[in-house]
Amino acid sequence: MQFGVFSVSDITRDPTTGQVPTEKERIDAIVAIAKKVEEIGMDVFAIGEHHNRPFFSSSPTTTLAYIAAQTEKIILSTATTLITTNDPVKIAEDFAMLQHLSNGRVDLVLGRGNTAPVYPWFGKNMQDSVNLTIENYNLLRQLWDQDVVNWEGRYRTPLQNFTSTPRPLDDVAPFVWHGSIRTPQVAEIAAYYGDGFFANNIFWPKEHYQQLIGLYRERYEHYGHGRADQAIVGLGGQFYMAKTTQQAKNEFRPYFDNAPVYGHGPSLEDFSSQTPLTVGSPQEVLEKTLTFQEFFGSYQRQLFLIDHAGLPLKTVLNQLDMFGEYVLPELKKEMASRAPADLTPAPTHAGRVEAKNAKISG
Repeated sequence: MQFGVFSVSDITRDPTTGQVPTEKERIDAIVAIAKKVEEIGMDVFAIGEHHNRPFFSSSPTTTLAYIAAQTEKIILSTATTLITTNDPVKIAEDFAMLQHLSNGRVDLVLGRGNTAPVYPWFGKNMQDSVNLTIENYNLLRQLWDQDVVNWEGRYRTPLQNFTSTPRPLDDVAPFVWHGSIRTPQVAEIAAYYGDGFFANNIFWPKEHYQQLIGLYRERYEHYGHGRADQAIVGLGGQFYMAKTTQQAKNEFRPYFDNAPVYGHGPSLEDFSSQTPLTVGSPQEVLEKTLTFQEFFGSYQRQLFLIDHAGLPLKTVLNQLDMFGEYVLPELKKEMASRAPADLTPAPTHAGRVEAKNAKISG
């Protein structure tokens, strides 16, 4: 089981001080958060891709390469890499390069992207998003799996005798997760290729994600990759902790009430009861996170969103310290004890290289 943090890279006013961090401050904060993730013993740091305000992360691979140079163990991933508006050739090259720079500590989450104005900025039509996802991922797989690619499709110019460089490290492509909030076709793609499926598990009730994950598991087994309960699932989540529940609510409420996405909507209490958000003591964070396994089955990766809604860096780092001291050890132990012995291991580069070599020799 892998635990980590993912960021959507928002730049949001702190409602308690009125301060808005600069782009430079938020970028520096992301690096500090990633280093803290490794320091406390978590496994993964992921950042999203956005090309519109109020977000800053337009070039995740650049950011992750910088973080790779300052860390040793954590897997560097994306919360979303836009498979629809990015050229698959550039995705193939950028992530293979990042593989080499990080000694294999990289994977990625592919997603359609749901910000309508971004599509025309890159010469695409949002109405084509599902078809773009299918075609672009098919090409991306070929670029990583084949040394020489001859390809023709609908949405980009043909390729003739093309080799993507650098080649994937150890001739093993980065592991791919497919992320979706509401698109069953994305779950189908993940299942078809035997890839992972990542449900952000933030804004919707558990029943919504149970449907998508259930579909992915069913189709994963249908395509012969293993039993449904062995499919490779990742989940998001979010928390805010303090010594007591009331303290946590008092501290987090201004941020919740003014958050760009869910602010000025349901109350903190209603939202917490209806979604995976946990605002309370470390014990409450532990207990609610453990319920995810009951709802969705055993899974391989758990990421948390903790740096959003204007929370200052000092607060985020303190949250991570508390998590590392009071929650993470028990969470690892409990999750491990509840997982079946034949659960598919969480993906790592070393594990994928070993599996490839075993397949060749066997």
